[in-house]
Amino acid sequence: MKNLKLLRSRLCAILLFTFLSTASYAVGPGDTAPPFSGVDLVDGNTVEFPGLLNNKPAVLVFWATWCPYCKAFMPYAKDIQAEYADAGVQIVTFNSKERGRGDPKAYVDSLGFPMIAVAEADAIGEAYSINFIPGLLVVNGQGEVVYRRRSTDLPAGKTVSEQWAHEVRAVLDHLVH
Repeated sequence: MKNLKLLRSRLCAILLFTFLSTASYAVGPGDTAPPFSGVDLVDGNTVEFPGLLNNKPAVLVFWATWCPYCKAFMPYAKDIQAEYADAGVQIVTFNSKERGRGDPKAYVDSLGFPMIAVAEADAIGEAYSINFIPGLLVVNGQGEVVYRRRSTDLPAGKTVSEQWAHEVRAVLDHLVH
């Protein structure tokens, strides 16, 4: 009985330490976004960050073809791209956690809006501490993270996508005005 209590307390301590140490290493507001390079699914060119910023903000979206939250958010990303294109804001997407389940190139082509779409971006997702998708961040023109979406209990669909889009727009409004 005493050994079981000791085992439980050690397990709780390990879990708490793991949770706290993982959270402390997440890339979040105030951090410089990690640099990366990758191949764009749209044109096959190499994409390099932070060079792609040109001193303008960008919305970073980590997604997979099978993710219902990602599918629900992408029409809002399209609207955000259209609304902020004149301010030089780019949508930069990262195909991550795909695990061979879909056709990322066909998916990007079906979305029908200009974006940078980095292929096979699992390593980039790890550098940004993306554990769940969609990963959604906004970086300013200097490459500093100014927004990172929080987790939610809302189901995939319109409500949560509208919430995230509203949060992104609020940050972009502050950056471009």
